[in-house]
Amino acid sequence: MKPRLFFPVLLLSVFALAAGGCASTKTKEKAPPAPLVTLVPAPTWSKTELYFSIGEWETTALSTEAEERWTTFLEKEVTPRFPEGFTVIDAYGQWRGAETSAKIQRERSRVLVILHQDTPEALSKIEALRTAWKQVSKEESVLRVTEPADVSF
Repeated sequence: MKPRLFFPVLLLSVFALAAGGCASTKTKEKAPPAPLVTLVPAPTWSKTELYFSIGEWETTALSTEAEERWTTFLEKEVTPRFPEGFTVIDAYGQWRGAETSAKIQRERSRVLVILHQDTPEALSKIEALRTAWKQVSKEESVLRVTEPADVSF
């Protein structure tokens, strides 16, 4: 009788070893570990152009007062907000008001070009520039054009 008891115990031991062998092969088939480097998307950049009226075109030269107002504006408003840099372009512009009978206005202009990361903070700074110039110059508006930019330094 003892040999019969031995045989079922032997079969159970063989099944246990076989099951253990299967489990060990599953652990070897683990997914590869996650990469150590996490890719962060590059920041999105924008180019904003602001168009400032700085004086009537009909005058032969820009007045000293207008030039000083613009220089002070750059020093006190623009540079502190965008110390990384910007570009100023002398320009001429014309426009007509909403009424079709309104006279065409010809003006000396400055275009301020700012390359910036597309963040709420940068857009807030740009809006602050527009507001500041309207207060200083008593102009109705400052035209803003913002578009995506592919930037490389």
